[in-house]
Order: sequence, then structure tokens, then C-alpha cells
Amino acid sequence: MPPDPLAATLTVVHILESLRIPYLITGSLASALHGLARSSMDADLVADLRMEHAEPLVRELGEAFYVDLHAVREAIRRRSSFNAIHLEGAFKVDVFVCKDRPFDRLQLERGALYQVSPAASAYFASPEDLVLSKLERYRLGHESSARQWGDVLGVMKLQGETLDLCYLQRWAAELGVAELLERALKESGP
Repeated sequence: MPPDPLAATLTVVHILESLRIPYLITGSLASALHGLARSSMDADLVADLRMEHAEPLVRELGEAFYVDLHAVREAIRRRSSFNAIHLEGAFKVDVFVCKDRPFDRLQLERGALYQVSPAASAYFASPEDLVLSKLERYRLGHESSARQWGDVLGVMKLQGETLDLCYLQRWAAELGVAELLERALKESGP
């Protein structure tokens, strides 16, 4: 592992910013910001990548990361994901190409800039969007990931009444995870 996984993630963030590619940090790093910290061997980003970004992105990442141009192009084409592996310590940054759904577009718009070190800031998914995307991933994983569920409950417990419940309920219904949201609301307490 590199001495600082956040530094590896911020390297990718700075490259995305230099190429003017909208992005969000999500996954375990966002869960640590909005909920409870847990160890992870990777970082997750959502980025609004287009085919014209593929070569410049791979070229810029190539100095510090192993990343495959074909995998990046396929991820853009399929609106799926690829990974960039930090050469120094094999830390993996998973980049999820933003899907062309209203929720995913809105999630990018709702991202907020947070100071993550004295010299660096980055955009993170909102607590609500993090909960919704984790519920969706939990559902897609056959509702078997204790980590995903734990992240959802951690964010909901820490954020509590500051969460926009109307927003959560509206998009949970749209994403087909309304009953999971209700269960999480009950389990996370008042």
C-alpha cells in the first residue's frame, strides 16, 4: 500500500480536474467522511467520462498508475468501470463511468467540495446520494454485503435528521430500493 491511500486517490482527482472531467469520490472514502471509517483496499470515484477523455486520461495517469486504455474505452462505451492501480503500492482506484440516468446526473450536480488536507480538496457524493448508491449496490449484490449495509447504517446514524428524507424516499422508489431504505431507517434508529 502507498503510505497514504488518500494521496493516491487525490492524484487521480487532480488529473480528472486538470482534464475538466466532473467527478465525485464515493465508496469507503465518502462513507468515512459522512459516516463511519473502515479500512479499504481501494477507492471509488464516479466520473463523467466521454470517449475523447480516454487517451489523455490514460496518458496522465500513466506516470503513477497502471491503467489499460482498452479497459477505459470499454468502460466508457458500456458505462461501467475500470481501475487504475497505483504503481508505488498497488492501491486500486476504481473509476465508475457516470450512467446516463437522471439519478446519476443529479448525483454529480449535488456533489460538494470538502477540504481533505491542508492543501487539497475534492468533490464527494452527498450523504443522501451515497446512501442511495450503496443501497443500489447492496441490492445488485443480492443483499449480501455486510460492508455496504454497514456503510448505509453508519451514514444514516451519523447524519441523522440532517438527511433529506423526501429526497431519499423519492429516489429510493425510482431506483427500486424503497423497502431497503425503510429497513435502514428503522435499523439506524431515530
